[in-house]
Amino acid sequence: METDSLFSRTELMLGPETMRRLAATRVALFGTGGVGSWCAEALVRTGVGRLMLVDSDRVAPSNVNRQLMATTQTIGEPKVDVLAGRLRAINPRVELDVRRAVYEEATAASFRLEEFDYVIDAIDSLSEKAALIRHALSIPSVTLFASMGAALKMDPALVRTGRFGKVEGDGLARALRQRFRKSGGLPARDFLCVWSPERRENRGAPAAEAPAAPGERDWNARKARINGTVAHMTALFGLTLASLVVRDVENKCTANDHETKKN
Repeated sequence: METDSLFSRTELMLGPETMRRLAATRVALFGTGGVGSWCAEALVRTGVGRLMLVDSDRVAPSNVNRQLMATTQTIGEPKVDVLAGRLRAINPRVELDVRRAVYEEATAASFRLEEFDYVIDAIDSLSEKAALIRHALSIPSVTLFASMGAALKMDPALVRTGRFGKVEGDGLARALRQRFRKSGGLPARDFLCVWSPERRENRGAPAAEAPAAPGERDWNARKARINGTVAHMTALFGLTLASLVVRDVENKCTANDHETKKN
């Protein structure tokens, strides 16, 4: 099958030049869970041609309620490997760099963020999230988009995008600001993020989680609290992140076209 025919309906809407730009766009996605997995699929289905997937986790039973590649058949498999297989089945030509790794100070340089057009933060671990955001914002050529907290959210109508500095009522954003202030202050550049001001509480008791395999990091053990999630909200956060990339590419393409016509 011709790859071009896979995106004919998208090209009908966006036009051939934007599709060419999307095919050449390089995106680094950190976190392929309830938010990141949906973001990755939306990007590939829209024609983004180059994507790095970074996540160290394996699929767990508790992931099945919200993570795109998590099924009863994929439990125990590395998330990035399962997701990569799905993305290649959607577009066999997509260029994937699959990293079963953790973003942290010791590994930061290995991701070569300066080679990407966009960095997407879908990490839910506070220290890694803060470090990635600060690093990405230090590179002038990189555009960063980040997800704030998608847990304990139920109403899709309340999801919005906006500058991090303007986010209110989001617990993860509040904790992130505190982390920044303790480690050198807020980043010099602001950035767009997906967030919701909705506030809810857990109504059930958390189930026991299976321990991490020997030699692997136990993320749940590091969390002060595990919050409830629903698929329609984590998916919406991820799809909205993908839309930020696609719309930014289209806007830049349109601006270049206008500039060319002026000249």
